[in-house]
Amino acid sequence: MARRKLIAWLLFATACGCGYRVAGRADRMPRHVRTIAIPAFANLTTRHRLTERLPGAIAQEFISRTRYQVVTDPDQADAVLRGVVVSYNAYPTVFDPATARATGVALSVVLQITLTERATGNVLFARSHLEARERYEIPVDERTYLDESDAALERLCRQVARAVVSAILENF
Repeated sequence: MARRKLIAWLLFATACGCGYRVAGRADRMPRHVRTIAIPAFANLTTRHRLTERLPGAIAQEFISRTRYQVVTDPDQADAVLRGVVVSYNAYPTVFDPATARATGVALSVVLQITLTERATGNVLFARSHLEARERYEIPVDERTYLDESDAALERLCRQVARAVVSAILENF
């Protein structure tokens, strides 16, 4: 009987300590980093408001998925996430054969992201070419036209936010 209990306990201990974990839950950031500032991104494109939307979406993602507190003042943060919008493109992908008008558009954005520890200047995470894409459709009939570009841009910002936060946490 004691032998069975020992074997059961060893199997249980082995199963609990197997090293597996749920994907997307790792946090490879230093433990002393508790606050992150995300100032407006620099913009090398002609697309306005994108540099304001991206930091907001990333801040929301940090707040909803992590233990980090997002602060507005970089001087009060343990780490600062800075970004540069390197390129933004919107181009037609699908055309209506009858009218030759675009009915599908793809958005593409390329960013440079750097997370730096404020006190030491150590780079905790850097990505020099983070690219995200999003698509939307344009109705052929003018009577049913609804400008979907703003909603597509919001989806693109959320997609970038998920990618950035996951990459930082997993340190890819």
